[in-house]
Amino acid sequence: MAPPASAQGAPSAPPVTVATPLSRSVTQWDEHTGRIEPSARVEIRPRVSGQVTQVHFRDGALVRTGDLLFTLDRRPFQIAVDSARAELGRAEARLTLAEQQVQRYTPLVAQRFAPEAEMDTRRSSLREAQAGLAAARAALQQAELDLEFSEIRAPRPGRVSDRRVDAGNLVQQGTTLLTTLVALDPVYVSFDASEAQYLRYASAAAGGFRPAAGEAGVQVQLRLLDETGFGHEGRVDFVDSTFDGRSGTIRGRAVVANPELFLTPGSFARLRLFAGDVPALLVPDAAVVADQSGRMVLTVTPDGTVAPRTVQLGPLVQGLRVVRSGLAPEDRVIIGGLHRARPGSHVTAEPGRIGPSPLASAE
Repeated sequence: MAPPASAQGAPSAPPVTVATPLSRSVTQWDEHTGRIEPSARVEIRPRVSGQVTQVHFRDGALVRTGDLLFTLDRRPFQIAVDSARAELGRAEARLTLAEQQVQRYTPLVAQRFAPEAEMDTRRSSLREAQAGLAAARAALQQAELDLEFSEIRAPRPGRVSDRRVDAGNLVQQGTTLLTTLVALDPVYVSFDASEAQYLRYASAAAGGFRPAAGEAGVQVQLRLLDETGFGHEGRVDFVDSTFDGRSGTIRGRAVVANPELFLTPGSFARLRLFAGDVPALLVPDAAVVADQSGRMVLTVTPDGTVAPRTVQLGPLVQGLRVVRSGLAPEDRVIIGGLHRARPGSHVTAEPGRIGPSPLASAE
């Protein structure tokens, strides 16, 4: 006859390894979708009218400040310079004559051999000659400036677009668009933040979300859509003055260095914004399980019962998963033997330790 079940003894509770969450201050980052923009955009237009005689750049080329882009027909402007120089010579001759006449009449008037009114006329002629000389010099400077403007040069370094006119076309001063130039180092990255995010950034201990003149803003990191890591760094340099009434967001802008000119204006990227150092609880990523209600971790109560905790998770930090909410610092989290634990069942808790590694140490 078989002995009763009580004599055989109840099945023992399966062993699991438990540890309290690792409490540590972690750097909090918020991710946004950003759009890359040039730090400057210049529309190249002629400052004088004329006929294009030569295009000196290749479409889409990188240019430096002062590089020659277009040349207009210089002959009309050279004629204007020569004419202005001739007029300057006539003005100088008139001034010399007026000065000589004043010098000649001064002693005659002093000795009363000439009337005072004649002297007034000579002085007036001298002042007119001086004014005429100044006007001639200004006209020469303007003619020389127009001659200089017949060579259209890059006002700053960057990349030019394609040419909009070819050699032989007539262009109009200030009207005809010749090409565009964009500055690529650094670039701007624009993003939108919600009102709640803006208030959190503005009140963070790090501060600087709305930088003052000459100050560096909050740190940002950037990755392109085909990159796995945030390999580009920059700083927030501008925050808009008002929220958008339709979306409830506020526009921010970061400056990111682009020495290799790899970041292309118009493309999208993921922008990670520094939101401050905050205290957080960390558990091994392997200790997080999922069900239909979301993500959770399994804990063991003092009487050995497995109790699930629904949690809100954050990013990975040194191989450990940040738990934003749903877990208390004194909770004993199952970090080993998860396959032997079921919610509501009894287990035998063995102490372990959570360290800064992907897995907890639990021999």
